Amino acid sequence: MRRGELLRIQRDHIDLERSLPAIPVTKNGESRTIPLTPMAKAVLAERLDQIPVGQKRLFNVTEIALRLSWDRICIKVGINDLNVHDLRHEAISRFFEMGLTAPEVASISGHKDMRMLFRYAHATQRTIMEKFKVAGNS
Repeated sequence: MRRGELLRIQRDHIDLERSLPAIPVTKNGESRTIPLTPMAKAVLAERLDQIPVGQKRLFNVTEIALRLSWDRICIKVGINDLNVHDLRHEAISRFFEMGLTAPEVASISGHKDMRMLFRYAHATQRTIMEKFKVAGNS
């Protein structure tokens, strides 16, 4: 998810039973639901238990506060040149490595333009060779 989408999620946007949070406001103007991995579902369930009564948003921080906190953490642990958005890039790349199709990844990432989506896809020689092995000696 994009940073703003993540920070705007509210308690009532999450359907843990179906493992689907709804993202009603997105960068491209179209709402979407995102399937959760088992680990993401567990993290969200724990977070929902921690939200104070009456608080709607899952994360009660602004985008700039998140950015500043991220920068402080990176400095503290000695990480240079890592942005929050890099995590989105990594996730999209991993989805492709897992074998998800471009339409499946786009439904998760919210990309409408396949050219933009493919900026995130980086096939590695190792991944391609593994697929060749699975396909046989063609």
